[in-house]
Amino acid sequence: VKAVVLDPRNYFNVDRIFTKKDVQDLIQLCVTKLLDTTNPSLSTIKMQVYFDTNYANRAELLSEQHRVLEGRLAPVVRDITDSHPHVQEEMENVYQKIVSYVLLSSGLGSPTDIEVVREVTAALQSVFPQTEVITFISLSKKNKEQQLKNLAMLVTGIQLYNKECGKGGSSIDDLPAILNEAIPSATWMIDEGLNTCHMLAHQYTALLESMQEDLHRYTQLSSFKLKEALFNVRQYEAFLCILLSDAITSAQEVEKMKVQFATTMEQLKNTVQNNVSVDTKEVFPLFVALSNLWTSFQDEMLLLSFLTNMTNSLQQFLEIHSQLFTEEVLTSLLEGLSVKSDEERIRETMGTRVNVSDFKNQEWLFPETTDNFGQLLIQYHGFCAHAIGVKGLTLPGNPAIGILKHKERCYVFSSKEAAYIFAQDPDKFIQLNVEKAKEHVELIQLLELHHQFEYLAPCAQARNADKCLMKPTTKCDSSTQTDTHILPPTIVTSYEWNEWELRRKAIKLANLRRKITHAMQTDLSHMRRENSTQVYLPKDVSTQTKRDNSSNVPRPQIFLEGLRGGSSLTTHMVKVDLTRAVDET
Repeated sequence: VKAVVLDPRNYFNVDRIFTKKDVQDLIQLCVTKLLDTTNPSLSTIKMQVYFDTNYANRAELLSEQHRVLEGRLAPVVRDITDSHPHVQEEMENVYQKIVSYVLLSSGLGSPTDIEVVREVTAALQSVFPQTEVITFISLSKKNKEQQLKNLAMLVTGIQLYNKECGKGGSSIDDLPAILNEAIPSATWMIDEGLNTCHMLAHQYTALLESMQEDLHRYTQLSSFKLKEALFNVRQYEAFLCILLSDAITSAQEVEKMKVQFATTMEQLKNTVQNNVSVDTKEVFPLFVALSNLWTSFQDEMLLLSFLTNMTNSLQQFLEIHSQLFTEEVLTSLLEGLSVKSDEERIRETMGTRVNVSDFKNQEWLFPETTDNFGQLLIQYHGFCAHAIGVKGLTLPGNPAIGILKHKERCYVFSSKEAAYIFAQDPDKFIQLNVEKAKEHVELIQLLELHHQFEYLAPCAQARNADKCLMKPTTKCDSSTQTDTHILPPTIVTSYEWNEWELRRKAIKLANLRRKITHAMQTDLSHMRRENSTQVYLPKDVSTQTKRDNSSNVPRPQIFLEGLRGGSSLTTHMVKVDLTRAVDET
């Protein structure tokens, strides 16, 4: 719908509300375009939508795969971490669940294969005996999940080591050997597709150039929709280049991992050798390293399968060429024409370059004067900026001629003449390219013109900005940090924020201007100097001349008997002194 509205040949005005007739016309045009199965333009748009919605780079694909795997293992993990066994039978049941988790997590064999289950159980018992289940149950949920992951890696490493030593592991596929065969096969298949689309692109370009030079040829070829066919193969070529780059990256990663895997296995053999017991601190990290490398091999298998499927799926969008141009028809049309490849066109212009002195207000970039020349972001996917709008051709640009930098964007050209014409009025030709993209909407993604048509962003970009293949602008998160106070703080103590305080100070200063300081000298004080003396100050002194003392004497105890008389008339008194001696006290 957006493509039909955008095409100026359909005379839709997007600045006003559509009438009922406009809507009916729009529907009719869209249906006609969708039903036109002989139009390569529709096939190109379908290809772009398919690639945009299905392609994912390495990081995204692996992240999604790991998320899916964790989702499948989540019920098993939850069943293990939430169980609280009390009797021996329940303990054994939990242990069997741990064995199942380890087997499913590693992917080294089928859980229904009894031999595989025995090998995994034996490997697990060597690092996690069944008696350790009681300790495992007492851990927190988070620690249980972490220990399960560690056990899975250790058991995987042990299985791989046993396979290397010939002690089992018959069900484990030799992933490095499989990848050694599969990667060249996938690369060859992509190369074959690239060769096919290169040949078609060169032939279509030769036919289109002959149409512009000969009116008779134009009449003969105008009904073949050659431009749409050319844009189709160029888009197919761009997508295959992305897949080929991923395949090459995958091959490089596999080579690195093979070396690391062999080194780690050799180190593990030297550590274990024929020892009855070895230190777990030495061998456990090696087992974990083997497990991580094997997981990486599994990831590369997934990536390779994805790339192969994408390559096979893209071939359906190239079938329209065999319908439009049979081999006999194409051969007859090309009779007498010279078909040049992209490499030949670039070689023809290698000796020419722009003379900077011919342009006063234009900035030209060259390999010897520009850092990171090969990393510059070239507009229009590296095609000639002049040929697109003027001729409707996607000719390869030659950076050696000179790269024009206009409004912070870089443009390349297929010839020196094209560069000179474009540089005279760049904005005019840029607008011509935009108009050409409105007529052939598939050019928006092919030439990376999303900054010109932001409302025609790919579906994946609207859904997820990071997933878009060709983003309209390159952005990055950046941050800087500075010291809070680079210089030592200078606090002005005399600063006053109060207006009335400032007024008081101003009045004081104003009064001070009218004041005079007087001084005089008397005869008595003339030529005198100040004297000072120092004396010893009296000190406090005290003496003690009296001492308080006390003594204790015995209390007198004297008793008198017979004072009251008795039977006799005479009173006989007896005095008894019971007072203690002084020296006894």
